[in-house]
Amino acid sequence: DETLLRDLLAQGAPIDGFGVGTHLDTSSDAPYLDCAYKLQEYAGKARRKRSEGKATWPGRKQVYREYDAASGRMGRDIVTLEGEGSHGGEALIVPVMLKGKRIDEGVKLDEIRKRTLASYARLPKPLTILDAASPSYPVEISARLQALATRLDAETGAQSLQARAS
Repeated sequence: DETLLRDLLAQGAPIDGFGVGTHLDTSSDAPYLDCAYKLQEYAGKARRKRSEGKATWPGRKQVYREYDAASGRMGRDIVTLEGEGSHGGEALIVPVMLKGKRIDEGVKLDEIRKRTLASYARLPKPLTILDAASPSYPVEISARLQALATRLDAETGAQSLQARAS
């Protein structure tokens, strides 16, 4: 894991490359990858999972990243409904396939490396410190997305009441 790698390098271990396997998606403090497919839209209609602790934001979304003007570092992300507008940030969700076909040439490994290093350099400083006490990064939900979730919750609640009454 990242702590072991840091410690080995600090001890001067003769390592010039790393292979990441099991520890990429598992760890001792969070032994699973918190990731699963959740249906957010069906037949053009927004959907939402409402289970306690697992609620999702409905509909097609876009995420915009804003940068701090003074430092150039990442400032916050805003989750919006697709087509809602940029909120002044950089769009993070970029389509790579359309109707089962690639719509671009893909990205070469060297370009991925450069982009990753540039993104790392723009992280807020607390997020680059391995032993920092769980720093947070601001992620906001747009007012329109919150309103859609509230509307769907009200509709679903009304439907549940009607079903119990029948």
